[in-house]
Amino acid sequence: MASALKVIFLFLWLLQCGGASVNVWQKPPIQVVLLEEGISIPCTVIFPYMPKYTTFSIFYYWINPLGQKTSIYSKLESVTIPPGEENKTATVSYKHIIKPLENTSSTGTYYCDVKWNNIHKMGKGVFVLARGAGYVETSYGWEVLITFTVLLAALSIAATALLLWKRKVLFPKRNQLNILTQKVETQPPSAVPPPPSPVYDCLDLQQVDVYSILKDNTNNPSPRKSPPGKVRAEVLLLESFLMPWAHGERSPTESPWH
Repeated sequence: MASALKVIFLFLWLLQCGGASVNVWQKPPIQVVLLEEGISIPCTVIFPYMPKYTTFSIFYYWINPLGQKTSIYSKLESVTIPPGEENKTATVSYKHIIKPLENTSSTGTYYCDVKWNNIHKMGKGVFVLARGAGYVETSYGWEVLITFTVLLAALSIAATALLLWKRKVLFPKRNQLNILTQKVETQPPSAVPPPPSPVYDCLDLQQVDVYSILKDNTNNPSPRKSPPGKVRAEVLLLESFLMPWAHGERSPTESPWH
């Protein structure tokens, strides 16, 4: 009988210990903060209203992106059990504020660690992204202007190409005529042989003197008229004398009777 009572009491004690559960929550899991605003590290402690659980210590620490751990703050908490709330579960929220942050290197995960006499519970942490400035709206003015300019240039090139193509298709004969005209205009003038120099240019000074004498004789005819036949014979003789000189067949000093 005594052994049975011992088993019952042991069962009740285990039931009481098993029903007493403690836990630590940290929400929200992610925060984005500005340097001047600072951060608030949440820590929610869940424990039963029992004397052994109402006193505990809270530790705050930070693990940077390199995995280095830095202690931030710690404090001892003692909670008073309200009347009629014994053995009930209590949920108490705490938070630690860090303001302002030093720089953006404050980015990292912040943890809350709660310790009782023989129990240790740690939260899952809150990742904090620290930024130096808030959201800056991007100005799209220059991008729109550049895009519009490029589009306008492309349309101009396409319109010019289309116009040239239509002219080539609709007016092929006119284009060929223009090409021929340009070829004729750009063709260099053909070499035209100079006109033959007159007979008088081939004569030297002596020949000019002979013609001058003939001219003087013509302007001042002698009172005595020569017979027509004799004049005709003299003209033929003079022509036969002058023509070889004009063609370079005889020297001016050469006698016509050779």
